Amino acid sequence: MSSSSDDQPRQDKPWSRPGRGTYALRRLSGMLRPGISVYRPEAGKVRVENDCPVTTRDGTVLRVNVHRPPGDDRVPVILFAHPYGKDDLPAFTASGRPKLSFRYRIMRQTGPLVFSSLTTWEGPDPVWWVGQGYAVVNCDLRGAGTSEGVGALLSAQEGEDVHDLIEWAGAQPWSSGAVGMLGVSYLALTQWRAASTRPPSLKAIAPWEGFTSAYRGLARPGGVEENGFLRLWDLGLRKVRQAYSFRRESARRPVIDDWYRSLDPHLSAIEVPALVCGSFSDNNLHSRGSFAGFERIGSAERHLYTHRGGKWAVFYDQEARAAQLRFFERHLKGRDVPPLPRVRLEVRDRADHVVEVREEESWPLERTRWTPVHLTDRGLAPEPPTAPGSLTFDIRRSGARFGWTVAQDIEVTGPMALRLYVELHDTDDMDLVVGVEKWSGGRFVPFEGSYGYGRDRVTTGWQNLSLRALDVERSRPFEPVPACLVREPVPAGEVVPVDIALGPSSTLFRAGEQLRLVVAGRWLSPRNPLTGQFPASYRTRTRGRCTLHWGPDRPAHLLLPVIPPRA
Repeated sequence: MSSSSDDQPRQDKPWSRPGRGTYALRRLSGMLRPGISVYRPEAGKVRVENDCPVTTRDGTVLRVNVHRPPGDDRVPVILFAHPYGKDDLPAFTASGRPKLSFRYRIMRQTGPLVFSSLTTWEGPDPVWWVGQGYAVVNCDLRGAGTSEGVGALLSAQEGEDVHDLIEWAGAQPWSSGAVGMLGVSYLALTQWRAASTRPPSLKAIAPWEGFTSAYRGLARPGGVEENGFLRLWDLGLRKVRQAYSFRRESARRPVIDDWYRSLDPHLSAIEVPALVCGSFSDNNLHSRGSFAGFERIGSAERHLYTHRGGKWAVFYDQEARAAQLRFFERHLKGRDVPPLPRVRLEVRDRADHVVEVREEESWPLERTRWTPVHLTDRGLAPEPPTAPGSLTFDIRRSGARFGWTVAQDIEVTGPMALRLYVELHDTDDMDLVVGVEKWSGGRFVPFEGSYGYGRDRVTTGWQNLSLRALDVERSRPFEPVPACLVREPVPAGEVVPVDIALGPSSTLFRAGEQLRLVVAGRWLSPRNPLTGQFPASYRTRTRGRCTLHWGPDRPAHLLLPVIPPRA
């Protein structure tokens, strides 16, 4: 381990990194021509029945589209349910070019994506799955599309509705009675909720990137209010009949209460086999919840599929589909195929380069060496500081940085945790936003991030200072969990400790490269679709100054999950 003068603590502006102009041009090109191909199904290959009615236990009629193979064979079912409209499908211009949802343009695609014209947003491709011998059922949730009623996003009611949809699908004359669930984002959230109700016909789930805590994963990670994605999501759901607007409810609920608790699934009640996709790219939305889901469900046979690629490009690519198919062949068709590895781990050293894909047995990895690197006058260092030090920055205009230049190759895989000692000036509260970056040869190394952001950091964390008290029962040394129940403003002149969780990642740092910690009081990227992590945005305070303290009596440090090579 070594250090250089560039490692020393200093003020910084993490939201300003080189390469923005080139990236903006590429984004503009991708908005105009996203690398997506849409094909029409061959005649006679897929039998389609639209708007099939399903009556739920309370008499509400939901409607679904069924896609199945020709013939009368009974086949297993892939089912997914969502509020985005089962009939919102790609169309074609007079010249034959696909007309795509604006989502594919405003959120960068790493591409190429290929799916059929029967594929809805973030859903499996019915034509591909029918070709593998499955029926596919695409469901409008209550209040959405052509379904009746008024919906309540993420609620227990949704779980009951999807339970009833599963049992309907399992009882149809064309169904083998075995139902599985598959889909991305909201199509994963409905899986957690439905599986926790234990419908008898549900035999397996594959939640592909889905948070498991509405407060901590979506609305207010670390107590910091999200107000970017929620605005866009609210706009996208404007045609859905809803009992409430999630964005407005979140805006008026700053701490965890019974309403937030009612939205979270009972993970321990899930017992069916599960293939969980945990993305290192989606730290702003689904990453932490996906990994928590894998760890906390009660399923004896569960698998974690990690990656750091584009959300949609990975879901539809050949390798991921092969894993999904192998999983469902085993659990829906009962075929004697080997189980998937417990953990499929993907390690990268930059956005577009996979160093290694290997099999592991646990998450976090059992052989992890939890290694603290301390804030010192020399930057980040393995040895604790021998003298006190501090660095002050203006919350609105700047942040702080600390570097560690590694002397040998080092793999960092797992969640990280940061302990800081903070003093505030001219304010009694602050939203801390922290990140870990990689620099090589004096250049910022970007990674794939949430919503298709191509200039992300290794990992990021958030924490509102007045909500710093921890949930002792849920916290672990490498993963602090704030209770977020009662605000405790910081008295003037007082230095307070705060623990900040940073999301999971898997990155190789090569000898001579720098691991850089950045600390700020505002979001770490620009807020626009060309150079920033649009639509991610967080409502942070912009008044006052912050002083970070370290020393023998204030052991500020970043806890790293260092992975030794296998013997």
